[in-house]
Amino acid sequence: MQNFESIGRELERRGKTEDIRKLAESADGQRLGQMIDAQAVENAARSGDGEAMRKILSGILTTAEGKRLAESVRQLMQD
Repeated sequence: MQNFESIGRELERRGKTEDIRKLAESADGQRLGQMIDAQAVENAARSGDGEAMRKILSGILTTAEGKRLAESVRQLMQD
């Protein structure tokens, strides 16, 4: 979780939070949102279960939408 928090802080520092919001609201972001088991994410986050979060993210990143969004975030981090 620490990596996600530091990525979030870095994106905020760079003024990229609006770009992230747009990605989340994109067609890919919406599709991924429908695929994610929100209860599983919440349970993993509350309990600090890093392995469960890795599995969830791994599943997301194997989809075409997840790959495109990950690439978009990578590009935001480089700008």
